[in-house]
Amino acid sequence: MLRVHPFAAFRPEPNLAPRVASVPYDVVNTAEARELARGNPLSFLHVVRPEIDLPDGTGLYDDEVYAKAKDNLDRLIAGGTLVQEAAPKMYLYRQVMDHRPQIGLVCCCHIDDYAADRIKKHEKTRKAKEDDRTRHVLTLNANTGPVFLTYRDLEEIDRLVEQDVNSRPLFHFDAPDGVTHTVWTVHDPQAYVKAFGQVPCAYVADGHHRSASAARAGAERRAANPGHTGEEEYNWFLTVLFPAGQLKILPYNRVIADLNGYSAEEVLQRLGQVGTLSAAADPSPEKPGVFCFYIGGKWHRLELDEASIDRSDPVESLDVALLQNRVLEPVFGIDDPRTSDRVDFVGGIRGTGELEKRVDSGRDAVGISMHPTTVDQLLAVADAGLIMPPKSTWFEPKLRSGLFIHSLD
Repeated sequence: MLRVHPFAAFRPEPNLAPRVASVPYDVVNTAEARELARGNPLSFLHVVRPEIDLPDGTGLYDDEVYAKAKDNLDRLIAGGTLVQEAAPKMYLYRQVMDHRPQIGLVCCCHIDDYAADRIKKHEKTRKAKEDDRTRHVLTLNANTGPVFLTYRDLEEIDRLVEQDVNSRPLFHFDAPDGVTHTVWTVHDPQAYVKAFGQVPCAYVADGHHRSASAARAGAERRAANPGHTGEEEYNWFLTVLFPAGQLKILPYNRVIADLNGYSAEEVLQRLGQVGTLSAAADPSPEKPGVFCFYIGGKWHRLELDEASIDRSDPVESLDVALLQNRVLEPVFGIDDPRTSDRVDFVGGIRGTGELEKRVDSGRDAVGISMHPTTVDQLLAVADAGLIMPPKSTWFEPKLRSGLFIHSLD
């Protein structure tokens, strides 16, 4: 069963939380991170994207990047912006976006549960990114970004949460993107430890690289400790556990750089051979098996024959797999979306207008609007021990970094 663990968090002073909290490291590039942190020395982007404080052209994986991350974290602690709790605690973290709340338990999970697949995965990781975050954890001796986990809803946990949120919050603020963030301190962490002992497994919803690197960092600390007992704090990593019933996945849309040597008319003709093609009244597909293509300033709707889809196959029945196998490879010649530079991925939070913008500007030739993967589909893939195609899910809202830091000591 799943193990959860309270920890003595480093966290912001409550009045500073809105200035410290930042978007995760992996949803912005260097230029975007630098702009978001401009004029705010307390932004946690100085820790998770420290290259913003170094000269332009500094390599993302250069030694000075990790040294600057540690310097910046030490500065926030030394200056009293971040304070450490006197005793191990757990927290409840509520996010509200578009009037829809989700509440997760902030705690630590065990690296052995990750290794034993009691924390299940559905994506492959890239070595360079995993190496980067592992080095970041070991250099700072801390998990600075939480892993977004989910679990199948359990009434006992819901009851505990309902009791704890009826108290004065520790943090409460609106982020610049309009998402409201509220944090409460849990009154009885052991009650959650006991309740999660009934949960057979959790699932990585968002943060495969963070979880893989946390497990690697913990294993490296074990190997370097001849007196290892299993009780050390490095056996645990920072997580937020949300019930699956509260989560919403947004579509992960695509743009194609060119028409693979065809004219727009020829592409549309070939799409018509894949399924039923018609003018799109709405650029967002209303159900699985439907895709909308923006070509030549117009939206087109492609519906696959439902009888041609094997819904018993948890991976091949995903819309992202159907699109790859029936459109991207045969029509556009994109055989591996992980390595091709002719396809790019656009998070659903940006809307279909972003697809139109990129095509109308001439940057891309085709925008593809997807129906989102469901949480149930994600769980089914992970339960089967399978891997989703790349860029299958886009979770919103994102967890803010800097509200909780877990020290490995």
